[in-house]
Amino acid sequence: MYERIRPLLFRLDAERAHHLTLALLRLAGNLPLTEVFLRRLFPCEDPRLAVEAFGLRFKNPIGLAAGYDKNGVALRALSGLGFGHIEIGTVTRSAQTGNPRPRIVRVAGSGALINSMGFPNAGVEAILPALRRRGDNRGIRLGINIGKSKDTPLERAAEDYVALLKRVHPLADYVAINVSSPNTPGLRDLQSRAAINDLLRAVTRARDDLTPRVPLLVKISPDLSESELDDILEAVTVCGGDGIIATNTTLNRAGVHGEPVEPRATIPGGLSGAPLRARATDVIRTIAEKTRGALPVIGVGGVFDAADALEKLRAGARLVQIYTGLVYRGPALAGEINRELVRVCEREGLKHIGEVWRGA
Repeated sequence: MYERIRPLLFRLDAERAHHLTLALLRLAGNLPLTEVFLRRLFPCEDPRLAVEAFGLRFKNPIGLAAGYDKNGVALRALSGLGFGHIEIGTVTRSAQTGNPRPRIVRVAGSGALINSMGFPNAGVEAILPALRRRGDNRGIRLGINIGKSKDTPLERAAEDYVALLKRVHPLADYVAINVSSPNTPGLRDLQSRAAINDLLRAVTRARDDLTPRVPLLVKISPDLSESELDDILEAVTVCGGDGIIATNTTLNRAGVHGEPVEPRATIPGGLSGAPLRARATDVIRTIAEKTRGALPVIGVGGVFDAADALEKLRAGARLVQIYTGLVYRGPALAGEINRELVRVCEREGLKHIGEVWRGA
């Protein structure tokens, strides 16, 4: 069905199409019968899909990445699409309009998106009431992705993250610290050795004073060198972080098809989708090997089908997130992946899907 609708959506500007889709999902979530219909249309309940990560149990390993529903307005409908967790945001302390439009571009020939959004969101205080009203979550975990405001100097970034953590922690199953978006000036500098140590010490200290304790994850760039990745892993481990989200979008254009390269692929912004798949998987594998699986990883980047998700799980990811794949493949994607993962368990005689990682 989505294959018939997609050409119509793709005639629209990418951001306009996204807002239309989100508005329809929001409406669907507010209609009880539609919500029930979605849950029946995209079911996937199997105990073999359950995953344990950073002290939490997830009903299945497939989640929705941050950026799709920045303000958490369509959680009820999204919860009916077969996800085991949904991550909203990135959320900042005050409302932000983000960067000038156009700021999302499809690179359809490569199955990619380029975005230069710049954390547009309604601000944490405006978002919290909707999260409180979201009702029965059917066991679906909620992650809240937080980020430094554009106007906050880097030397005061920790103040933003600590303040945001204190506001969102009662409603979040986990909190993701975004230090890797390429679209907020200077943000990626927070991944440097000194900066990430100072930031994580401040945020984990604040976390430890809060009840309930909420897991803290760090979302990292795919463009890090091995030594930079080592610095982050050491900081997360020493400071008491609970996991890594690997990865955010990339500034690299390797893997984009076309000769010459599609003109749209040359615009500024972070690239997501199929061209990022291999690099994101390499980062996941490196983290799993370096930490021997002790630091749980959520794998993100180029997941369009069950084979892509399985690649990341075999590399060492505990959970997998999708975003660009949802744009190209449609709302049935999470359920399709989960059903295929059940078949993998049956073929390989696995008690649970986490056993696909050789280090498990």
